[in-house]
Amino acid sequence: MKMASTDEQILRAAKEIVVKFIEVGRVSPTGFDEAFKQIYSSVASAVKKEAPPAGSE
Repeated sequence: MKMASTDEQILRAAKEIVVKFIEVGRVSPTGFDEAFKQIYSSVASAVKKEAPPAGSE
């Protein structure tokens, strides 16, 4: 089984967060676009800043 790339994992995490926010009423479905962009950016920034250097596993 092939592991998803970091970008794919970031995309999935951001989508799951936005969907959960919609479910609990923090984001309206019409606000998905803007919320997704902000959340994706935040997740990507955190992951790429915290990612260990390649080959350090």
